[in-house]
Amino acid sequence: QMNPQVLLCVLLVISTVHSFQYKELVQHVDNHQEEYVEALREWVAIESDSSNVLKRPDLHRMMETTAQKLRLMGGTVELVDIGEQELPNGQTLALPKVVTATFGTDPNKHTVCVYGHVDVQPAKLEDGWATDPYNLTDINGNLYGRGASDNKAPVLAWIHAVEAYQALSMELPVNVKFVIEGMEETGSNGLDAMILAQRDTFFSDVDYIIISDCGWLSRRPALTYGTRGNCYFFAEVEGPKQDLHSGVYGGTVIEPMTDLIGILDTLISPSGKILIPGIREAVAPLSDEEWKMYQDIQFDMDSYKNKIGVTQLMYSNKVDLLAHMWRYPTVSVHGIEGAFSDSGSKTVIPAKVTAKFSIRQVPNMDPAMVKKQVTDYLHSVFAKRKSPNKLKVTMVIGAKPWLADTQHPLYEAGKAAVKRVFDMDPDLIREGGTIPIARTFQDVTGKSIIMMPIGGFDDGLHSQNEKMSRYNYIEGTKLFIAYLNEVSQIKKTSV
Repeated sequence: QMNPQVLLCVLLVISTVHSFQYKELVQHVDNHQEEYVEALREWVAIESDSSNVLKRPDLHRMMETTAQKLRLMGGTVELVDIGEQELPNGQTLALPKVVTATFGTDPNKHTVCVYGHVDVQPAKLEDGWATDPYNLTDINGNLYGRGASDNKAPVLAWIHAVEAYQALSMELPVNVKFVIEGMEETGSNGLDAMILAQRDTFFSDVDYIIISDCGWLSRRPALTYGTRGNCYFFAEVEGPKQDLHSGVYGGTVIEPMTDLIGILDTLISPSGKILIPGIREAVAPLSDEEWKMYQDIQFDMDSYKNKIGVTQLMYSNKVDLLAHMWRYPTVSVHGIEGAFSDSGSKTVIPAKVTAKFSIRQVPNMDPAMVKKQVTDYLHSVFAKRKSPNKLKVTMVIGAKPWLADTQHPLYEAGKAAVKRVFDMDPDLIREGGTIPIARTFQDVTGKSIIMMPIGGFDDGLHSQNEKMSRYNYIEGTKLFIAYLNEVSQIKKTSV
């Protein structure tokens, strides 16, 4: 039996060693800032646009570059073949391989798996970029370039976090695995099947999964615990056998476009209320505790309005706005295929038009039920029009929402890491968008997941002039270093 005073001294020594190691690691990160920026510059220069088949060689090179960086660090690295992609013209194209890497296999330690992607959205200088999107440009501490924030800098920050421990000959506090894909921006083709195939091999010893593919809500660091799913629909109305001249035939035919606009108008009210029966009834009620969490979040409605360039929002108070951004469904109409949309005027009656709209999913909605509700509702509305035209409704995406428990030790560890690095508590936020991979990981592996963003609220993801601030990139690397240490403190029973 150890004397209590001796035990206290031992504990003090251990905690001092930990804080001393952290300071050394932080010093290492600060000393290597320029190398980290240079690594990001090299990655941004690779035009890894997954939506453009002509850029596929660049995408393959991006995956090989990622794998090589992990190999040079001594990781057990694999480039996993996930098959081919079928193009609309019937041709097939090799999908970019998924990079997996393992650092450490100590059975006495927790194992975390970091997910990221290194493909990007399209970008051209003539789209309105102030700088060449594929030449990382440092302006006032912001690093501008396509993919800088989404998701190349976060992936590199995780790699550099592991590298920092190695450089100082410090043992990693947990085993670290990586899964890095190259098709996230176009729907992660092939990844679900790969996760399922490797569930009992690569993922079998994983305790926790970490995703850093999102952003903060304000200048305060955040932990993300939920995302909305998405059901994407096509509603096609077909009438005459070909397009018609509106002067010759206008007034004699029942026009498909008029039918389509008429039924689209019945999806949602001007005040944002979804009119499809059964949708709102399926939503989990807002608890008092959740209301309080939203109330405490740092969010400026005026700057939000200014950022998106509108004078009025759908809701006038913070809690309602955040709730409708994160935890209530919404209908968005995205466009109409087949309609005349070029510049100038054309007096055409389109023979067939297809509306594209989506409904964001939240707990406890079920995409299969939503598909039925929307299809039945639109057909009933259409029938009332007594139109001879034909309506066809299809759901092309049915992604479920994802929600985590903010009291889970994984989130407690996240709060502690944020406190250590930024000296403040994080906002606990949800994401209005959809990150389908989170739900896939949860459903297939059954592991606990945390989303730990380092991107800024104003990074301009998918937009012109995307950037990652140098501050977020470097401090984010420190956050990941601290987080690995915090996760190692989680008791083995708390899985």
